[in-house]
Amino acid sequence: MKRRLIRVTHHSEVVNYMARLVLVCGPTGVGKTTHSLSLVDEIKGVKFSIDPWMQTLFSKDMTELDFEWMMERVNRCSEQIWQVSEQILAIDGNVILDLGFTTKAQRDIFADKARALGINPEVHYLNASTETRKLRVDKRNTEKDPSVYAFEVTDMMFDFMEPRFEIPDEEELKYGRIVNA
Repeated sequence: MKRRLIRVTHHSEVVNYMARLVLVCGPTGVGKTTHSLSLVDEIKGVKFSIDPWMQTLFSKDMTELDFEWMMERVNRCSEQIWQVSEQILAIDGNVILDLGFTTKAQRDIFADKARALGINPEVHYLNASTETRKLRVDKRNTEKDPSVYAFEVTDMMFDFMEPRFEIPDEEELKYGRIVNA
């Protein structure tokens, strides 16, 4: 599918619009969902966050912390989210994906799909110290703000995910940004 650039003239100013796909990544507790929510207003995009999908569809079925079991379901949700995202992008809408994107391989799947549509994927890498992130998780667990809280993140879950996050490389960040959260 060929991307089209929409040009809108507003008085003497020409503004170009083209669909945008933002992949938000970072370790647990860094503020991916909060950043994604701010992007909704900034770029007028549709946000998809993996945590509410996982909570709604699978939390009652999860009896233990099993990474493979969890990732299989994350991948299923991600496939469905992409099908809807592709429709939004096809009509030049903006999409923000808050799907964790723990590994480069996960990010590459969506980046490749975006490039196939003629869209340069924007990777937003959020970074903060482990101490800061743990404090944020504790606060989120206590406050349970529905805009960012989907389920309790225990110390065991935090520690389990900590070594699994892969920092994006320079090529991944070519059209994106680093956010020191």
